[in-house]
Amino acid sequence: MNVYISGISGTGMGPLALMAKAAGLNVSGSDLSKGAIYDELRDAGIDVFIGEQDGEFLREQMKDGVDWFVYTSALPEKHAELVLAKESGIKCTKRDDFTAFLVEKLGLKMVAVAGTHGKTTTTAMIVWAALQEKLPVAYIVGTNLGFAPAGSYHEGDKYFVYEADEYDRNFLKYHPWLAVIPFVSYDHPDIYKTPEEYKEAFEQFKKQSSNLIEYDAGKILRNGETVLSFSPEKFELPGQARKIDAALAGEAVMRIKQDRNDERGIDQVLKPEREISIINSFPGIGRRFERINDGVYTDYAHHPEEIIATIEMAKEQALIDKKKGVVVVYQPHQNTRQYEVRAGYKDAFVGVDKLYWLPTYLTRENESLAVIEPSEFIKDLSNNEAAEVAELNDDLAKALRQYSRDGYLVLLMTAGPADAWFRQQFD
Repeated sequence: MNVYISGISGTGMGPLALMAKAAGLNVSGSDLSKGAIYDELRDAGIDVFIGEQDGEFLREQMKDGVDWFVYTSALPEKHAELVLAKESGIKCTKRDDFTAFLVEKLGLKMVAVAGTHGKTTTTAMIVWAALQEKLPVAYIVGTNLGFAPAGSYHEGDKYFVYEADEYDRNFLKYHPWLAVIPFVSYDHPDIYKTPEEYKEAFEQFKKQSSNLIEYDAGKILRNGETVLSFSPEKFELPGQARKIDAALAGEAVMRIKQDRNDERGIDQVLKPEREISIINSFPGIGRRFERINDGVYTDYAHHPEEIIATIEMAKEQALIDKKKGVVVVYQPHQNTRQYEVRAGYKDAFVGVDKLYWLPTYLTRENESLAVIEPSEFIKDLSNNEAAEVAELNDDLAKALRQYSRDGYLVLLMTAGPADAWFRQQFD
């Protein structure tokens, strides 16, 4: 089979290309620039074109036949390569379908982490611990890792740790050996029209999984039974949400280690203390309470429950660092989503000393819905006296830098472009 991957050298698609090559497929692809996996691809003998993706390189590959064109959600529908592939009758799918195909073909045991929030951190914690334990684990995480590439695959890997996104029902393409679910609360109203529909998708995902670790009703559960060896209270990381992520990750790594022992016929009692120690040393990841300067943090939170958890973490960190308090900049994501989550903001920012509310970052919108203005959100807050409307401009930058100099912890929460602007102000 001949496979062409558009955007091949990044951390999302690069490991898939290496997996495909190891599975005996003929792989080629293109990218605008050399990504983090470029050298590994070339070393593996994969033909990679770097430059304008105008369709010419794809057309060359088509002379020998292209059976499957794989692309990311970021590729626009009018992208020259995608248009050519579709017009030529080539099978075209996003990476989720191809990922499921490779996992089955390579015989990998999939550890899929899914949930409304907490999935990226939990996935990264599993990867962190697995690397420290030198387990044969391939992985793809949806953010930058400071301790390793964001994606990796090597011949001989037995497990595949993957952040399984529920958007567009992508996670239902998988039948994991182990599913890990931190938190589930209604999101993506553009895909799931009701909370019940959203919950049903997760219930289906659970049914498709051979084993399940989840957080429910204050407990860590494995296949419905309470896990006593890993509880959030045993971890020293700031914030209850991060402690929960850590407990789930610890239990997941323990299952991998136990499975390895079972396969090799090793009768050994595994103790949780090692995993707890390793995960307590977790260095963090990009845009998940990421420290970018002294007392300055950026986070991906854009759902009320995520916000509450992140602010709790920030307040704990402020106490540890002896800061005067917490100042927050918030940029909501997707106006369509705001109509569903708006009521959850009421007490989400309690405990914040100052809140700057930015206009909503607009993506995949329902054009019939009026855009909710920052002032409308603020008036609904129980502590609205601490909040004000803001823009990404010099006035906000000066105010934030002054708060930082005055000894406050400054935190940005956004899934949008405010992150790049924020980093520039504290670079």
